[in-house]
Amino acid sequence: MYNSEASLKTAKVRVGLVGTGYAAKFRSEALLHDERSHLVAIAGNELENTQAFAQQYQAETVSSWEQLVERDDIDLVIISTINRDHGAIARAALTHGKHVIVEYPLALDVVEAQEIIDLAKAQNKVLHVEHIEILGGLHQAIRQHIEKVGHIFYVRYSTVAPLHPAPRKWTYNHEFFGFPLMGALSRLHRLTDLFGEVFTVNCHQRFWQLEPEYFQTCFCIAQLCFTSGLLAQVVYGKGETLWQQERKFEVHGEQGGLIFEGEKGLFVQAGETTPIEVGTRRGLFAKDTTMVLDHILDGTPLYVTPEQSLYTLKVAEAARRAADTGLTIFIKDI
Repeated sequence: MYNSEASLKTAKVRVGLVGTGYAAKFRSEALLHDERSHLVAIAGNELENTQAFAQQYQAETVSSWEQLVERDDIDLVIISTINRDHGAIARAALTHGKHVIVEYPLALDVVEAQEIIDLAKAQNKVLHVEHIEILGGLHQAIRQHIEKVGHIFYVRYSTVAPLHPAPRKWTYNHEFFGFPLMGALSRLHRLTDLFGEVFTVNCHQRFWQLEPEYFQTCFCIAQLCFTSGLLAQVVYGKGETLWQQERKFEVHGEQGGLIFEGEKGLFVQAGETTPIEVGTRRGLFAKDTTMVLDHILDGTPLYVTPEQSLYTLKVAEAARRAADTGLTIFIKDI
């Protein structure tokens, strides 16, 4: 997969990073500890912050992502910035012959996402959309125990994060973050990865806000009917008007249930409850980064494909349309 003329045994993957936030920090640390990579340059939104961030990782500061993707001394671009810009940066990086890692979502528009996937194939470059929720302890525990519950008829996944006061940051900005279940695509992707194709989607959302661009609270609830007949409910909320934190995943089957709350899991049957060990969420960005480097240098398979992420984005688009119209949306129409 790696097209450099340099020897694969001696060459390092030269990396350009867009972003200076939470994900960018973990990406930088992973690259710093992997001798197969070299973090060359970093672009961020604010020059002073970017310079301070880049200095920690012995990287050069670039004034814009447009300049970064054009550089000849970069093989791989990692996109860890606001959701709104993911698609534009990925497209530009691929056009300039770079491999791409992008934190989900690939784009906030389904058509744009498809075009970027097609471009990556045409350029013969790696395009990896990060979905570390699949690598985490919760997801692995669900997979390990899911057959025990028998035929599954209902799933509920709720992540509610009260925050007082709400920050005035990009994750609370309509344009920068996107529709809630696109910006937080992992809430849907965990379900599509486990349960397959979705038939219809219903969704409702509400925002509390004092100005047009930024909100103080969002609350979104979606109902997914899978082609298997499974009914799933997804609750996503954050901000000031919420009062109880919740991170809960429930799987209800005809022979038992799986209940995961926080870092604890239970397998429940009539008259019997068995604890389930849930692995850590730590180190997942490093694991993801290592797997992409393995893929670029050695051709080893990745744990998720861009097409799988795109399918979930279509489910999120269905939820957005359902929330806007109040109608049931069929996935085949997306």
